[in-house]
Amino acid sequence: MIGIYFSGTGNSRYALERFLREYNNNSVMFSVEDENLIEQISYHDEIIFSYPVQYSAVPKYLSDFVHSNSEMWKEKNVFIIATMALFSGDGAGILGRLLKQYGAKITGGLHLKMPDSITDEKVLKRSHKKNIQLVKNANSKIVEAIDHIKNGKYPQDGLGLFPRLAGFLLQRLWFGHRTRQYSNQLKIDTDKCIGCSKCVKICPTENIIMDGNKAKGNDKCTVCYRCVNSCPKQAITLLGRTVIEQTFIEKYL
Repeated sequence: MIGIYFSGTGNSRYALERFLREYNNNSVMFSVEDENLIEQISYHDEIIFSYPVQYSAVPKYLSDFVHSNSEMWKEKNVFIIATMALFSGDGAGILGRLLKQYGAKITGGLHLKMPDSITDEKVLKRSHKKNIQLVKNANSKIVEAIDHIKNGKYPQDGLGLFPRLAGFLLQRLWFGHRTRQYSNQLKIDTDKCIGCSKCVKICPTENIIMDGNKAKGNDKCTVCYRCVNSCPKQAITLLGRTVIEQTFIEKYL
């Protein structure tokens, strides 16, 4: 078994770590950005995917990864963990359908509510106490899911017709265009930027470069919110105009 994750603020990475710890302590896990991942996939028939849904859709960076390595998924048994701030509909299902195109068998899905990673919007902002409780609830749901799996009953969150309709009608119909292409909406306040280059180093798409002693965003943002949440001067925004609260999973453990 191998675990694969794409994560912005750590929610999906943490969920996968907890899942594998409960299921099989000998399992290994890799980020989709790890250059050793492709070779490792070839050694395993069972895969656990963990990723954050965006408007009930797959982040562009992750969907590109799946398409670019289409030959790797044939006859793989895949279980999908989808993390979200509130509601996804078919978060596990939409990645599952993508993988099934290339011959994967989807064994099940698990949806986990986690702290919101969208730092520059007031919607879904919760208290620190509430976010801690969300993580605790997610841990409990993981333990329950593992119990079911060990008894041969895989959770089916986000799979099937009704979740697919809910994901489409309530989110993708209105916001799906935001994930079909990379975004060019990343904004960096040069007056606040101190040129530390932290954002450059952590961007999965190499969307941020240094222009002299200031960071500069381009048009290949996958909306993972790593840079927005990690900037020491809160100089970066994406969907909103002002950083309200920077979030990352370690704050709530």
